[in-house]
Amino acid sequence: MIDALTRTVVPPKPALWRRWTSLPMFSYYNRLLALVLMGNAFVLLAVDVHALTVERLADMVLINLSVAILIRQQYLINALFWLATRIPLCWPLRIRRSAAKVYHIGGLHSGSALAATAWFAAMLGVQGLRYVQHPGSVSSAWMWMAALLLGLLLLMVIMAHPWVRGRFHNGFERVHRFAGWSVLLLFWGLTLLASMEDGAQLLRSGSFWMLVLLTLSIALPWLRLRKVAVEHTRPSGHAVVTRFAHTTPFAGSSTAISRHPLLEWHSFANIPAPNEAGFRLIISRAGDWTGRFIEDLPSHVWVKGITTAGVARVETLFTSVVYVATGSGIGPVMPHLLAASAPIQLIWSTRSPRKTYGDALVDEILRAQPNALIWDTDERGKPDLVQLAYGAVQVFGAEAVICIANQSLTRRVVEEMEARGIPAYGAIWDS
Repeated sequence: MIDALTRTVVPPKPALWRRWTSLPMFSYYNRLLALVLMGNAFVLLAVDVHALTVERLADMVLINLSVAILIRQQYLINALFWLATRIPLCWPLRIRRSAAKVYHIGGLHSGSALAATAWFAAMLGVQGLRYVQHPGSVSSAWMWMAALLLGLLLLMVIMAHPWVRGRFHNGFERVHRFAGWSVLLLFWGLTLLASMEDGAQLLRSGSFWMLVLLTLSIALPWLRLRKVAVEHTRPSGHAVVTRFAHTTPFAGSSTAISRHPLLEWHSFANIPAPNEAGFRLIISRAGDWTGRFIEDLPSHVWVKGITTAGVARVETLFTSVVYVATGSGIGPVMPHLLAASAPIQLIWSTRSPRKTYGDALVDEILRAQPNALIWDTDERGKPDLVQLAYGAVQVFGAEAVICIANQSLTRRVVEEMEARGIPAYGAIWDS
C-alpha cells in the first residue's frame, strides 16, 4: 500500500479563479467574521448618524458582545455540532461538506468582539463630547469606568491577533481570562451607575437580563470546576498516556486540564473506548507546560466545564474518511478508529511510534485498523503527506480528509486537498 500511495501523481491545482474558495483568506471562519462586520456596517449606513444615540450605541455593543460570548459557550458549541451532524449521508456532498465547517463558528466570536469594541469606542466618543459640552450630563465616574473598559477591550483585541497569540499564547490566555472578567464587571458597573443616575428600573431593562445571561454563561464552566484523580503510563520521555475515570465523553470531544486553574489551561482530545468507562489523553512534549507534566506526573489535575466537540466530530457527515495525523495527533483520531462508526483509512506519520508511544498503543491502533499506514520518520524520513492523502482518497474512494497535525502542515494539507475538490478539515487555532 505504501508503494501505491507514494507513486500517486498529484494533479496540478486548477486555475486560481476556480479554486479561490480553498484559499485560507476565504475560509468559513473569515467569511463569518466578514459577515458580522458587514452586518454591523449595514446598520451604521442604514441609520441616520443623528439617530445614533447613546442608547442605540449601547444596544449595538450589547448585541455584539452577547454573540461573542455565547458562541463560545460549551453547551451551545455541542448543540451546533449536534445539529450539523444530523444531516443524513444521502444528502448531496456539497451540503454535507459545508455543514462540516461548523467548527469555524469562532469567526462569529471574532467579528462580534471587534464590532462590540468599535461600537463601544463610538459610544465613549459621543459621551465624551457630551461631557465636554455639558459637564453635568455625564458623570466623571462613568467616563473613567468606560475609558478603562475600552482600554481592556483594545488589549484583548491586540492579544487575539494571530501573530501575537501565536508567540505569546500564555499571555493571550491570561489577558482574555482576567481582562474578560474585568470587562464584565465594568459593564455591570456602568449599567448600575446609569440606572442610578437615570432612575431606571433594572428589572424592566433588557440589558440587565442579558448581562445576567452572559454572566451565567461565563460562570457556568467554573461552577463545574473540580480536581480529579488521574493515572499515567509513560512509554517514553516524549509522551504520556493519562487516564481519567470521572466521566466517559463522546468521540470527537476534548477536555481542558490544568494544574493551576487560574493560570493556564491546555486542551487535549479525549480517547474513550467502546464499552469502557473513562477515557485517556495522549500528552506529548510540545512546550514548557507539557514538558513539566511528563517529567513530574501529577496525581490530580483540574477540569472545568464539559467535554466539547472538536473538528473530528464532523466525521459522521461522510461515508468514508482519510485521517492524516502526525505525532500525538493520533489522539483525536483514536476514538474514531475504535468506534468504527465510518470507514476510515489512517495515515500516521511519527518518530519511532513504538518507542515513543509504546507497543500497547500501536497494537491497539493496528487491531482497530490493520491497514493503517504508520510512517516511521526515523526510518523513512518525512513523507509528502499531501501525496499520501490524495493517493489514499483515490485508492479507498474516501469522501473527505481530516488532518490532525501542526498548524502549518494542517493548513497545507487542507488547502491542497480543497484546491483539488476534496473536502478537507483541520484545526484552525482560533482559541
